[in-house]
Amino acid sequence: MTPPPGWYPDPSAPHTERWWDGTAWTEHRRTPEVPQQPPQQPFTQPQFAPAPAGGGSGRAKVIALTTAATVLVAAIVTGAFVLNRDDGDPAAKTDPAPTSSAPTSTAPTAPPASPAESTSEPSADDPSVVVDELNGITLPLLDGWARPKYVAEDDVVMTTPGTYDCPGDSGLCRHGKVISRTVTANDEKSPEALAKSDISDAADLAYDRDSLDRRPYNGITSHKLVKQGPVAVAGRTGYFVRWQVRTEAGPGGYVQSLAFPSSVGSEAPVMVRFVFDAGEDGPPLADMDRITKGIRPVGDEGTGGGVGSSIGPTS
Repeated sequence: MTPPPGWYPDPSAPHTERWWDGTAWTEHRRTPEVPQQPPQQPFTQPQFAPAPAGGGSGRAKVIALTTAATVLVAAIVTGAFVLNRDDGDPAAKTDPAPTSSAPTSTAPTAPPASPAESTSEPSADDPSVVVDELNGITLPLLDGWARPKYVAEDDVVMTTPGTYDCPGDSGLCRHGKVISRTVTANDEKSPEALAKSDISDAADLAYDRDSLDRRPYNGITSHKLVKQGPVAVAGRTGYFVRWQVRTEAGPGGYVQSLAFPSSVGSEAPVMVRFVFDAGEDGPPLADMDRITKGIRPVGDEGTGGGVGSSIGPTS
């Protein structure tokens, strides 16, 4: 057992938190949130009325003895609780965070939601967007698109509703998918270089051979560049490359790789892949542009393009 994905104390910087993806540390860091502590009420020693002269009634003595016993029991319980916290009560101490790619089996008592859970939930303020908390962006959920359900592929943030029988190898295919992930495979930071190097892998995974080693369309027979160029994404300068691919079975489709710097943490590059089937059953190609233009930083949905240029071909 390993800790689930989430924010944990950074082993190399204890005063910050770092994202654990379930198997290894990523480069995302943040300042930990300080929990609000309720004000403590001062302890006031109970006051007892003096017993009446002559010893008082038997009933008054019973009440006085009962009250004294209650105070004594409360003091014993309080002392035991304090000692227990000092000796390792989970409420007083936190479990050690993972310190390597092979973390221990000890997990936090109340881990936050994982990225997979957060990306499939609507925003609290706007149900028409999908939130990618790890990369600090929101993507518009257009008409004809839905949050992913029963999707085996990682990092899918939205799909077209429903499935159909793949025309090649057995399995179920979808007419459209949008995938958002952090680029961690290399140290390249240039959005242009990242998008140009990613497009071939994106096309192969979508229409040649999938993650389960199947060939849902019997492979790609040809491809051509539709357009590419710089584009403003969430207030940052990004770059996109779009291909049209033809397949041996089925209508083929369009694949786009969009790279841009994240606006959170270490600003690691973000890659958003678009996979649209061609033909009348595929989503409108204009949705690629509309989703790209609608990407915003989390918590700053009013941000416009800001930098870069509008989507358009450069070659």
